[in-house]
Amino acid sequence: MSLLVVSNILLWLTVVVLAIMNYVLLRQVGVLYERVAPAGALMVNRTLEVGQAAPALEALTLTGERVSIAGPLGGRSQLLFFLSPDCPVCGELTPALMAVARAEAEWVDVVLVSDGDEQDHAGYVSRKSIELPYVVSELVGKSYGVSKLPYAVLIDENQRVSSMGIVNSREHLDSLFEAKERNVASIQEYMNKRDEERFVEVKS
Repeated sequence: MSLLVVSNILLWLTVVVLAIMNYVLLRQVGVLYERVAPAGALMVNRTLEVGQAAPALEALTLTGERVSIAGPLGGRSQLLFFLSPDCPVCGELTPALMAVARAEAEWVDVVLVSDGDEQDHAGYVSRKSIELPYVVSELVGKSYGVSKLPYAVLIDENQRVSSMGIVNSREHLDSLFEAKERNVASIQEYMNKRDEERFVEVKS
């Protein structure tokens, strides 16, 4: 009889140890998931806020074409990508940006924006084989509160700022579109809301 009791005790101890190990493992998986979860473009802007009307401007491209910034686009969106020929990350992202412009052409127009000497930009456009509208305007950058590069602002079909942030990778660029689709200011905001909802569910 005592042997049966001892075996039952050992069995229950084993079950408890396994339960604890599973709990610890699940917590570690959760931590790992948070670390590898897609990070969105970091919003650094003292001039604009998501949801407000985007500053409407008119500008000329390097080829002399007039571009409407945040103007009526017939139900389309507009992505302003701020860059510089001297920015290494900008140069690395240029091919991905042109690929995004082709892939999302049904709903968004991509406009490149910079400032400085137009000759430098003309050489950059030629070297990178850029076919997107390229605006050289200090006013546009100041109006959109751009202080770091590369930076992007997504303007929705209602001429409002949909999402924005520093863009250091293709994932950051995609996160702007994802934020618009999920109707949140940023992917960080979406993940924070999701974590809060999970916490409430666990607590209840």
